[in-house]
Amino acid sequence: MPTLLLDRNAVSNLMNMSDIIRVVEEAFRIWGEGKGNMPAKAYLLVDHGDFRAMPAALPGCAGMKWVNAHPHNSSRNLPSVMAVIIYNDPETGYPLAIMDGTEITAYRTGAAAAIASKYLARQDSNTLGIVGAGCQAYTQIRAHAELFNLSSINVFDVSTAAVDKLIRSFPGYSIKICSLEEAAASDIVCTLTPSREPIIKKEWIMAGTHVNAVGADAEGKEELEPSILKEAIVVVDDMRQATIGGEINVPIKKGIFAVDEVYGTLAELVVGNKKGREDNKAITVFDSTGIAIEDIAVAKLIFEKAQQIGGYPSIDLVAT
Repeated sequence: MPTLLLDRNAVSNLMNMSDIIRVVEEAFRIWGEGKGNMPAKAYLLVDHGDFRAMPAALPGCAGMKWVNAHPHNSSRNLPSVMAVIIYNDPETGYPLAIMDGTEITAYRTGAAAAIASKYLARQDSNTLGIVGAGCQAYTQIRAHAELFNLSSINVFDVSTAAVDKLIRSFPGYSIKICSLEEAAASDIVCTLTPSREPIIKKEWIMAGTHVNAVGADAEGKEELEPSILKEAIVVVDDMRQATIGGEINVPIKKGIFAVDEVYGTLAELVVGNKKGREDNKAITVFDSTGIAIEDIAVAKLIFEKAQQIGGYPSIDLVAT
């Protein structure tokens, strides 16, 4: 059996945000039921960034994502995040596909945050705050637009050119450039920066706000004032990863926040073991580090679509 080779264009053409949200939510459900297997993410630090090895298995599928984070890649006309996924047959170990994981990473991250918003944001939420107008801003908007009737999308970035590009990419959407404080005053706020110090102040967050803290995905990163976490209902995607490199990692190391203050995991909400929002005045935070079950669930979807369509290049990696 040949191994399918799916480049970025192929993967992008096979993706649909509605489908991504569906399979990612199902992956959290399966994970919450104890049917998956996901070892801890392994980090490899290098001079100008880092690499992460992210293996996972769900019923009927397995694989690993090798992904980098190099914040200064824009100066070289390269994405700051790039990834490759090896997708395997769990019964034999055969490599069924090697596919670009860059778009998968962007889409599944947007999907996971929107799923968290589904359970934690107010049902009448109609304003979306975007802090950081890079690649992830696009999929956050697409994913939330699938689940919420957005009347206004409020975007802040230190680069007005980045915001202008984002606005041009979404004709027909009500997107406006605004201050950091104005973006943080939205019903749902997505923080998408590589910051290593808090940029969102507690005084800016209104009662009833839901925050998707996405940018902090490695040790030492944080975007929210710890006082926000102290008041909020905090949900994480994976407790191990969040304590090491999520939004809660720095406050925990400083003794400002404790692991037992975390309300639960997104999987617990999806399965129904814990309830989502019950108080419209509560502040909620989803600490999104990005987990491998999301990648493998989407890789399975992409592989199956590619098989159905046919005509993609392949290589025989294990010829005898």
